[in-house]
Amino acid sequence: MSARAWIVFAAVSVLWGIPYLFIKIAVDDLSPGFVAWGRIAIGAAVLLPFAWKLGALKGLRGRAWPVVAYAACEIAVPFFLIAVGEQHISSSLASILIATMPLIVAVLALRFAPEERPTRMRFLGLVIGLGGVVALLGIDVAGHTDELFGAACVLVATLGYAAAPIIINRRLSDQHPLGPVTASLVLAAIALFPLAAFTAPGSIPSGGVIAAVVVLGVGCTAVGLVLFFVLITEAGPSRASVITYINPIVAVALGVTLLDEHLGAGAVAGLLLILAGSWLATDGRLPRWLAAIAVRVGLRPKQAQPATRGAPRPSA
Repeated sequence: MSARAWIVFAAVSVLWGIPYLFIKIAVDDLSPGFVAWGRIAIGAAVLLPFAWKLGALKGLRGRAWPVVAYAACEIAVPFFLIAVGEQHISSSLASILIATMPLIVAVLALRFAPEERPTRMRFLGLVIGLGGVVALLGIDVAGHTDELFGAACVLVATLGYAAAPIIINRRLSDQHPLGPVTASLVLAAIALFPLAAFTAPGSIPSGGVIAAVVVLGVGCTAVGLVLFFVLITEAGPSRASVITYINPIVAVALGVTLLDEHLGAGAVAGLLLILAGSWLATDGRLPRWLAAIAVRVGLRPKQAQPATRGAPRPSA
């Protein structure tokens, strides 16, 4: 990936690692529907003036269905289902389940984005990352119906997250990022408004809960979605989806330090595997000795030597 893509990757990894903490805080006093609508409405209110001034919405003529599909897969459905899920499971576990997204993207790419089919090295990274998710998850959910329901909600949300980058890459990548993101936020806010109105709180929430929804709306939704859109256009949906391997590290750290969620030895091992899988899945460079082994076992093709010292390099 380019230097710009790595910078955006780091920013989105943090911005999308912190929502689970704030969602957990918010759903203690507010309904999942109201939390989801609140962050979406705030995000739309932040971005709409900029999108309108820049004329970013004009290019969406004739793109109604891709925008609707993106709004459903990336925003409306996942935001609601994750909030529902976090009523039943910890913020750390929710973020860990979201980390299955790159594997789902890889499976969907077989049908919808053949140019994004993973190489053997990148696929190995995805498998290692999944191993980290399994190590983190363990058997905590097994046999607990309440937690199984919460986990199922988050996994369905993950399926939506996996489909959204492919929609962008195939139908919306030529648009100004503010256009599709802002339009999708407006559509999602309209769609969820009846649910939010029906489940609105009877009294004004605490300052902490209000602050949590504002952070979710401004940072995690408005800024995060725009940067993720940029990341997809810079690095492609498969590489962009690898942020879901980094997000759990941020989320687990916050859950442990601020919410007193438990982090055992298996979780530490899982985090290390997730880091390794993320690095390999983005075609990270291996040390020479390890690269030689990868070539020998067929995981990485042998690099051809240039014919002359001054041979032109292919464009990035």
